[in-house]
Amino acid sequence: MGRLFNLDNPFMLALNKLADLIILNFLTMICCIPVITIGASMTALHYVALKIVRDEETYIIKGFFKSFKQNFKQATIMWIIILLVGGILIGDFVILNKSGIAFPAWIRTALIAIGILFVFANMHTFPMLAKFENTIKGTFKNSLYMGILSLPKTLLMMICWVIPAVIAIYVYPALPIVIMLGISGPAFLNALLYNKNFKRFEPQEEVASDEDWTVPVEEEEELRDKEDDGAVSEDSEREKQI
Repeated sequence: MGRLFNLDNPFMLALNKLADLIILNFLTMICCIPVITIGASMTALHYVALKIVRDEETYIIKGFFKSFKQNFKQATIMWIIILLVGGILIGDFVILNKSGIAFPAWIRTALIAIGILFVFANMHTFPMLAKFENTIKGTFKNSLYMGILSLPKTLLMMICWVIPAVIAIYVYPALPIVIMLGISGPAFLNALLYNKNFKRFEPQEEVASDEDWTVPVEEEEELRDKEDDGAVSEDSEREKQI
């Protein structure tokens, strides 16, 4: 029994992660209520989710609001852009299907392709904003590249976000689970998927060798001269005192 309740026990570690995800889920839900803050909330969500995946020590609430505050301006602008572009695409689809006008087939095909690229790009937008410093344009561009180059993972990430919605609609008894983990759960699974890809683009910490700490010959000679001058001055002061 003692091993079961040991904090280093895999079971207890899993429970701790589950508790962190539940807290993170409610934090994100509350901070998304104003709608305009959804971008900053999703960025903070991915910031903490990636830390949980990497087993990095972090305070969930403190880490969430740290990222929320740091990325608020950029995340909000990007969220507004996503809303505008998404609204235009949805409006175009409605016009194509409800207007009764016979549009050329290539317009529908082009619109579907743009919509797919739009979704692919946005699967990595807020995770990349949470981890990397870049311009708004650079973040969107890199997110699109990441979404296309890691297509299988991107599709899995999309499925992770669809599952809670499907469960909420068709499996009503499981609704409490969706309420507790419907946002942080997919974010955690997404972080598992993009974690290795992100590591490839993160700067590697260089460990300084002994040679890096060696004093150059010229500086070493100057230090010796200063020490000799100091010793001479001390001797002369002593002679004056005598």
